[in-house]
Amino acid sequence: MKALVSEAPGGPETLVLRDIPEPQPGPGEVLVAVKACGVNFPDLLIIEDKYQFRPTRPFAPGAEIAGVVEGVGPGVTGFKPGDRVIGSVLSGGMAEKVVVAATKCLAMPDAMPFDEASAFVLTYGTSYHALKNRAALKPGETLLVLGAAGGVGIAAVELGKAMGARVIAAVSSEEKLALAKKHGADSGFVYGPAPTSKEESKALADGFKAACGEGGANVIYDPVGGDYAEPALRSIAWEGRYLVVGFPAGIPRLPLNLTLLKSCQVVGVFWGEFTRRDPEGNAENNRELLELYAAGKIRPYVSERFPLERGAEAIARLASRRATGKLVVTIAD
Repeated sequence: MKALVSEAPGGPETLVLRDIPEPQPGPGEVLVAVKACGVNFPDLLIIEDKYQFRPTRPFAPGAEIAGVVEGVGPGVTGFKPGDRVIGSVLSGGMAEKVVVAATKCLAMPDAMPFDEASAFVLTYGTSYHALKNRAALKPGETLLVLGAAGGVGIAAVELGKAMGARVIAAVSSEEKLALAKKHGADSGFVYGPAPTSKEESKALADGFKAACGEGGANVIYDPVGGDYAEPALRSIAWEGRYLVVGFPAGIPRLPLNLTLLKSCQVVGVFWGEFTRRDPEGNAENNRELLELYAAGKIRPYVSERFPLERGAEAIARLASRRATGKLVVTIAD
C-alpha cells in the first residue's frame, strides 16, 4: 500500500511517498481503508521531532482519519467490515490503510461525507473539551477566540454560539473575519503582526479590549500563543478563564500579576490526554457533538483538499499560517 512517510526529521519537504507493507489489526484493533485524513499542526511538529512523542521511523503523519473498516482483530465486537468510521491515531493517517484501536473509532453518521468526518473529531473535540469541561462556558458570557478562522478556531466559534455565548473573533485579515462571522461570530477584531515592543503590545491589548467591550472576555480561547497572548490576557474579565490551546506563534511568557489583578484562571487544554484519562467523558462529548452536527449547529469547513501524493503540500500550507478552516488529504480508491 502507499503511504506518505517521514524517514528523517525535517519539514514537509522531507516526506516521501512509499510502498509499505499493509498493517494487520491486533486484539482490539480495526483495519481501516482511509478515505480522508485531516491535517493538523501536530503533524508538522511530529515530523520535525518537536512533539510530545516520537514514533519509530519510517512513519506516516496524520492523526485523524475517516474511512471504511476492512478487517477487525480479536475481541472487537462494535465494528465490522463495511462500517464507516472516524478514527483517532497518534500517527499513520496519511496512508491507504491504517490500524486503529476500536476504542478510538466513532461510527460516522450516514449523511456525513468523509472529508468532513476527517476534520471533525480533533478540532471539535478539542474546542468542546476546552469550552465545556475546562472553561464551563455559560450562556450570555463573552468568548474571545484567537485564530478564529483556523480549524479549531472555527470550531470554537460555532460551539460558542451553540452554547449561547457572545463570540468575538480575533483574526489576521478582513477575509478571515468575514469567514468567522459566516460561522457565527457576533463581531471581531483584525490584528496585525505580533507586537515587538511595549508600545505595540499595549496597542494590541487596547484593540482586544475595545473588541470585547467594557466587561472584557469571560473566556479567551487561544490556539495561537506567542506575543499575542499577553495583550489578549489583558482583555480578560474579572474571574475570566484563559484557555491555553496551542503555540504556532511560540510559547508565551505571561506576567502572573495579571491573573492576580483580574482574579482569573489560566487553564491548560490537552484534549488527547483527556480522551485517555476520561474515555467516558470523551464519549459523552462525542455524542453531544454528533447531535449538534445533526442539528446543523456545527459543520467542519474544509477549505482545501490534497491527494495523498501532495500531502506534504498540505502540511506546508498549514505551516504557512495562511490556511483557513481545515485542510484534508484524500485517498482515492
